Amino acid sequence: MKTVFALGVLGLILLEIALVYFIMPLPGSQRMQSIDLAYALHSWRWPLRAVFAGMILGGSLFGWRRGGARRWVVPTSLVLVAVVAYMTNFRMAADRIFLPPTALTMQPAARNKVATDRLVVGVAVEGSARAYPLQFIGYHHQVRDSIAGQPILVSYCTVCRTGRVFRPVVDGRVESFRLVGMDHFNAMFEDQTTKSWWRQASGEAVAGPHKGKALAEVPSQQVTLARWLSLHPTSLIMQGDSTFAEEYAKDYAFEKGTSRKKLTGTDTASWNDKSWVVGVTINDKSKAYDWNRLRRERVVNDEVGGTPIVLALASDTASFFAFVRPNDSTTFTIRGDSLISPGGAYALTGRGAAGELKPVKASQEFWHSWRTFQPTTDRY
Repeated sequence: MKTVFALGVLGLILLEIALVYFIMPLPGSQRMQSIDLAYALHSWRWPLRAVFAGMILGGSLFGWRRGGARRWVVPTSLVLVAVVAYMTNFRMAADRIFLPPTALTMQPAARNKVATDRLVVGVAVEGSARAYPLQFIGYHHQVRDSIAGQPILVSYCTVCRTGRVFRPVVDGRVESFRLVGMDHFNAMFEDQTTKSWWRQASGEAVAGPHKGKALAEVPSQQVTLARWLSLHPTSLIMQGDSTFAEEYAKDYAFEKGTSRKKLTGTDTASWNDKSWVVGVTINDKSKAYDWNRLRRERVVNDEVGGTPIVLALASDTASFFAFVRPNDSTTFTIRGDSLISPGGAYALTGRGAAGELKPVKASQEFWHSWRTFQPTTDRY
């Protein structure tokens, strides 16, 4: 019975640690192909807990009846198990570290309190526009809202530097999600209905009954709030929730790339794990563009998936835009905040005297994130 008790204690401690280890940024955990194991442990955690608890209970009753020094082993072991369970389930659980806003407050520019040089994830649908500052959504990881009468899930992962907006609809039903952890350094959400796990960078379900399905992505842009308001002057802007005032980023270190934190800091060199890239995917072909080069040149004429594109950086050196070029032979230069082509000038809205350029989805990410989730990507 001593062995049973010891195995029960050890088994329960290892289970609680494993439930956190594989889905949180702990040494070595995020570089493993362990999502299936992590999900299996998560799904079977209560039956496994019951088995180990039964072993502990049986062994402890035996030890207590025997008396002597053994009696002190029982409460000491139970305290150790309780401490580990508390730490892993309450102090290290992702959805207890990063909480959703208690209320979502959106204000027009006239009542906005967010500095206009902060970065935002902007969404524009059917004439409606909304902006979500990184300083807020970087903490919350997900914000639920609606635009043009449709629900949206605005998500951000600071460890990958990925901002994504999705339709939170699965099989025709509006779904709720909680932050469950991360996989390969990318935030992962769990749906309320089936407990499937969904990857933030792609909106794809990677484990559970919905594995293989994907949430529909809503086009978004990462720009400064000033730039966003110049494009969408009637936009509403998310305001900070006073409940989390201490949690929000007070400085610009993450946004401007001056942070050197291990998980969220930026490497100023090119093509290292924490270097910035702008990623573009067209016709199932992906390409990454070095942010340092884009800052030097400000405009890139290229093609992705057989489609000619132009990638441009605004004069604020933070807001970037991508468009389909009219044809292979048309190339652009940039002057101020205008794209110049042989056929005329275009604003960074894509509008010009010769017509309107079709926008292309482009995302700024850490290089390790882009190459992990687009493993066949090319580099410009």
